[in-house]
Amino acid sequence: MGMGSIQQGGPGSGKRPENAPGKGTYWCGMRTRLPLSARDRAMRLFARLRQPLIVFLHDLVMVPVAWLGAFWLRFNLGEIPPEFQAGALRSLPLLLVVQAVVFWRFGLYRGVWRFASLPDILRILKAVVVGATLCFTLLFAWNRLAGVPRSIPVLYTLLLFVLLGGARFFYRWLKDHKLNLGGGPRVLIVGAGRAGDMLARDLERETDAGGYQVVGFVDDNPRRWGAELRGVRVLGGCDALPRLVTDLAIDLIILAIPSASVREMRRVVEQAEKTGLPIRTVPRLSKLLRGKVRISELRDVLIEDLLGREPIELDDGAINRCLRDKRILVTGGGGSIGSELCRQIARRGPRALIVFELSEHKLYEIEMELRRRWPGLNLVLILGDVRDEVLVDRVMVTQQPDVIFHAAAYKHVPMLERQVRAAVANNVLGTRCVARSASRHGVGRFVLISTDKAVNPANVMGMTKRVAELYCQNRNARSRTRFITVRFGNVLGSAGSVVPLFRRQIEAGGPVTVTDPEIERYFMTIPEACLLIMQASALGDGGEIFVLDMGEPVRIRYLAEQMIRLSGRVPGEDIEIVYTGLREGEKLYEELFHPREKLVETGHDKLLLARSRVTDWERLERGLDALEQAVAADDEKALLALLEQWVPERHPAHRQGEPAA
Repeated sequence: MGMGSIQQGGPGSGKRPENAPGKGTYWCGMRTRLPLSARDRAMRLFARLRQPLIVFLHDLVMVPVAWLGAFWLRFNLGEIPPEFQAGALRSLPLLLVVQAVVFWRFGLYRGVWRFASLPDILRILKAVVVGATLCFTLLFAWNRLAGVPRSIPVLYTLLLFVLLGGARFFYRWLKDHKLNLGGGPRVLIVGAGRAGDMLARDLERETDAGGYQVVGFVDDNPRRWGAELRGVRVLGGCDALPRLVTDLAIDLIILAIPSASVREMRRVVEQAEKTGLPIRTVPRLSKLLRGKVRISELRDVLIEDLLGREPIELDDGAINRCLRDKRILVTGGGGSIGSELCRQIARRGPRALIVFELSEHKLYEIEMELRRRWPGLNLVLILGDVRDEVLVDRVMVTQQPDVIFHAAAYKHVPMLERQVRAAVANNVLGTRCVARSASRHGVGRFVLISTDKAVNPANVMGMTKRVAELYCQNRNARSRTRFITVRFGNVLGSAGSVVPLFRRQIEAGGPVTVTDPEIERYFMTIPEACLLIMQASALGDGGEIFVLDMGEPVRIRYLAEQMIRLSGRVPGEDIEIVYTGLREGEKLYEELFHPREKLVETGHDKLLLARSRVTDWERLERGLDALEQAVAADDEKALLALLEQWVPERHPAHRQGEPAA
């Protein structure tokens, strides 16, 4: 037999050799249980019973303490008369035996003192009452309760209950507070609701929390003032924050108001910022509902918390019918909006997700993320330019998309003022290339992602997006493809947003640059914008311009000041704000609708509908051909003149930042 063979009964044969060690030994590298010696069994039994025995002995000691204490109280805290003292000592052995049996039978030693709670208190109460009743019944049968005053049963029962229950809860209190007598950071929690209660509990129990002391709660609900959560008082409303921080020597403020509206969040944060202390917040409501409020998940307050809006209610059924089991193409899929669209679509089970992107690096990044998070996703990657007609046609033929989200666009306003040719080529001709190919190959839906800068545009970027809107609106009537346009304002954190710029400037120590003290913009988070884009795509019949409800406009000056404060610094002192003047093509105010666009409700409170304006199709096609020729000739003057023809609503005063009349 060769050296590599296995002998019968050897390792791996499934048989144990006759001379193999007995059951429970180490054999052939496999661990089995060894038979325990009597000493080992005794040690294990002692380890398992040690804590219950200690608690049992404690409870037995409390029986004579409660019994003699009852006599002591009966005689007004004075000396017990000898005849009563002798009777008490004679009765004590009976009490010890009866109470020991009752305590054990009622399961007082199943729980853990560290987590003593209301069920433990009820169990103790039952055991004490039943035990005392049995004891005094037996004493009455034995000697008619000779030498036992009538008040003793009541006093004994109360004392024994207090001694047993009080010891357990005092031990839990010590453990929860880690005997931290003033050494850890003193915390004030904003919000005395469910999140505040869960957070306080986690701060007590988290071993890595650094010994936080929850000193108090504040809450704007007056009915909660004066109440207690986990032994900590609700001290008043949020307006009292600055005073309480000083009076109580607070070190940290934690916001536990995950369901607060943005307006409420702003007000609370403004009050907290007056204290100059660090501010942390709990996760949003979705995590709270899953029971996830942990000290490890606390985070800094973000500008998105102050500029975000109320949660969106979506018609998930309509969105899923539009996207699930469909082949979805996203152009510009590596950009801020495009990449988030890819994430949102991937969650909804498409048959295939086709990501079209010009930047090799961005395409690689979104590929890595999507493959990691959705390994079963049928992902198709296209590296190329939306102006490449050959490539676009090949994608339509080979991939046969059902829905196209056209997010590919140049968006940087000041840069495009000096790059007219690139802006027209990408934003106008690129859109026409993809839209024309989609129509030719029978794509079901084409969603153009536009911008509020297309309304009364004061810049090249806005004019190019307005021409793209016109093309898609008017092609809808000449195609089986449903062309839908979605228009919205700035998104927080996008590549072109001021938020990343301000963050970099703050990290560098300033100054933060704002163009004008009065400039305002609409803001929306990227995930919210993408959810509404998908909702619009499901609602649209074709030819519409859906306008996302952007809420109230925000002054950029306020945005800069809040971001500086959230970084723990003071605007104007630690970091300066410098006003640089409006840039080329920039307006003070953005608009979401043109005055001639008739607004219609959609049935969704976050989506409005702007009826399209009909344009002569032949003239529009000739105009786009002329733009294509001017791009080929690199004639920027001709490009600007042609854009002016197609966007007559462009007002010259916009160059000075004034809104349209």
